[in-house]
Amino acid sequence: MSKGAELTDLLRVLIERWREDPGSTYRTWFLWDERLKNFRSIRRGIEQVVEEIEASTFGNVYKGSSLETIVGSIAEQRQIFKGADHAFLWKPKLRIPDIYENSGNQRAFGRLLHHCSCCSTEQELVDGIETIDRLAIKGLGPAVANLLYFLHPTLMPPFNTAIVNGFNAVTGSKVKLGRWDQYLAMRRGILELNRSYRDLLSNDLGAIAGFLFDVGTGRFTAPPAGTSDSAKDAWLSELSKARESAKRLEAPIAVARENDLTHTEVQAWLRDLGLALGYRVWIAANDRGRPYNGATLAAGCIDRLPPSVEEAAGAESIRLIDVLWIDAASRVTAAFEVEHTTSIYSGIVRMLDLALSSDLHATGGLFLVAPDGRENEVRNQLRRPAFSRVADLQVRFLPYGELERNKDAIARFGTGMKGIEAIARLL
Repeated sequence: MSKGAELTDLLRVLIERWREDPGSTYRTWFLWDERLKNFRSIRRGIEQVVEEIEASTFGNVYKGSSLETIVGSIAEQRQIFKGADHAFLWKPKLRIPDIYENSGNQRAFGRLLHHCSCCSTEQELVDGIETIDRLAIKGLGPAVANLLYFLHPTLMPPFNTAIVNGFNAVTGSKVKLGRWDQYLAMRRGILELNRSYRDLLSNDLGAIAGFLFDVGTGRFTAPPAGTSDSAKDAWLSELSKARESAKRLEAPIAVARENDLTHTEVQAWLRDLGLALGYRVWIAANDRGRPYNGATLAAGCIDRLPPSVEEAAGAESIRLIDVLWIDAASRVTAAFEVEHTTSIYSGIVRMLDLALSSDLHATGGLFLVAPDGRENEVRNQLRRPAFSRVADLQVRFLPYGELERNKDAIARFGTGMKGIEAIARLL
């Protein structure tokens, strides 16, 4: 076997171990049910940023802007994107990134986002990046790729220091931070790696980015550059020790799983209440198969949305709302987003996406369902300028405590929406 083949084998072993590790980004983020639900809402937020820049209403500050809202949403998509907002924060001493005070640069940034939102090919994306790179906008670098990933997950990998470090460690490259040409070079290498190990990864580049992130943060050690038996054996031994040390993470992982279970339980409460009140109930497309109480979460619910909903402009987003109550006329009477520990940003944006992309919500209410202690957090987020239209939509906050205490009585004695509206609070 050639030295190159031996190294390839070691990489395969590493990726397999990474996939098996319960604390890896593969298990905790890439396979996370909420991950896919965030794509639509983040794309909608990017559209809003573009619209405001084009209309010259974006302003000249980051704090409170629609960009801060959507970048904040990305930063909350678990560990791989932690700190994604740092590159966009205004640094007054350096006066970067220079897209707030320089209107020309701001419009160029908006054109990049618009171009990448509309295009569909690899070359078009690269052309857009090279166009803005030629402008040399101070402080605006490859961190923007974290936005582009949510527009084109099969073509644009995310970007941060840990991913770069992981890529360099795995490939022996010397990619540097902060330059678009370096990002594009790394991207080519990532695509090649992904093709080589596609059976263990995914066409969604979030998987390989997560792998490189875990290597870059030191959770896993890259295979040795040398291929001697001693180096190989030492590395395999270290990998085995890392597997043992992963057991220390069982407690926080268990907490994450408990959070997922609580989210499912609240969905089940809303499912059962809707059915008791005579509505047809829809469970989010990616939650339908979740086990709950000896059956699936979608037990007793409709398996297809009514044609009027399926044909709506926002159907892709509507299918991912946690729970929908649908009346006899096939109208969405109520929509519920359960936000146990997930980003309040994303839940609100999904609600806005539903409300602004169709009139199907007009007969009922939009509810953000969350632990009692998150009410202030929800209200604070809704004060952001990016959510200025929420007040017109009469979105309500439904606390877990009120729902748990009153759901049985509403199911037994209630009619229509009166009971659920009585225990919810207008935001």
